[in-house]
Amino acid sequence: MDYAHLLATNYKRIIADYLQEDVPSFDYGGYVVGEEPQEATLYCKAEGVLAGVPFFDEVFHQLGCSVEWFNMEGELLNPQGKLAVARVTGPARKILLGERTALNILCRCSGIALRARKVHDIQKAEGFKGVIAATRKTTPGFRLVEKYGVLVGGLDTHRMDLSSMIMLKDNHIWSSGSITKAVQQARSVGGFALKIEVECQSEEEADEAIAAGADIVMLDNFTGEGLKAAAKNIKQRWAAKGVNHFLLESSGGITIDTCASYFCEDIDVLSMSTVTQGVPHVDFSLKITQKN
Repeated sequence: MDYAHLLATNYKRIIADYLQEDVPSFDYGGYVVGEEPQEATLYCKAEGVLAGVPFFDEVFHQLGCSVEWFNMEGELLNPQGKLAVARVTGPARKILLGERTALNILCRCSGIALRARKVHDIQKAEGFKGVIAATRKTTPGFRLVEKYGVLVGGLDTHRMDLSSMIMLKDNHIWSSGSITKAVQQARSVGGFALKIEVECQSEEEADEAIAAGADIVMLDNFTGEGLKAAAKNIKQRWAAKGVNHFLLESSGGITIDTCASYFCEDIDVLSMSTVTQGVPHVDFSLKITQKN
């Protein structure tokens, strides 16, 4: 799959903003090296899933450089020492102008893709049929890159932003007065096009959300065994009434080490903030070829 086809034109503006942030005035180092044509090799020096290629390419495209890749996006890289994965060609100062911005994007995106791939591998090994998703706990200004890495790694992005789906959390419920009232108000403005998800702390709250018409019920901060029991009870109780329009999601404190303990046939979605938070970056470097 070529996930680059998902990207609209707005990512080019984002890349331009990244470059502007890094060089807001004079490029002193660029003055030193000038416009002489050069080649630089991109090396991967640690395990990672190659992700962020379109963003890396766009950095150098905006600077008048070209990139040739030796590996495919989504490929698992496990170098012994260092592995050449791409070549960047262009004026010396332009290569160096984009170096750190391009590397920052690639290192983080590939790290997230690696974490997502490892979770996805656990999912396949355990035979979990549901969806495993990231959350909206992303870095301001970097969300598009991070969500892209999640996709390349094989997991679901969940909602992209507050406009993508209506999620009613505890603060929404408390401010509205009840789950029922919050769902009704959300439906009045969201219409038929947006799903409504409600965060619930108990089976009773889940029942109220389902009765109110919620599309997704999030069982928040349930333990592994407690989650399985609650999910089974809820599904059986509403199936007896002929109601099956809703999905059950589990979220809260789930990590790569504990996710398998949450897998069960009654859970449709498992969401994990640790797919994008606290993820080690993959070590990439860009080195200009020394001339004799």
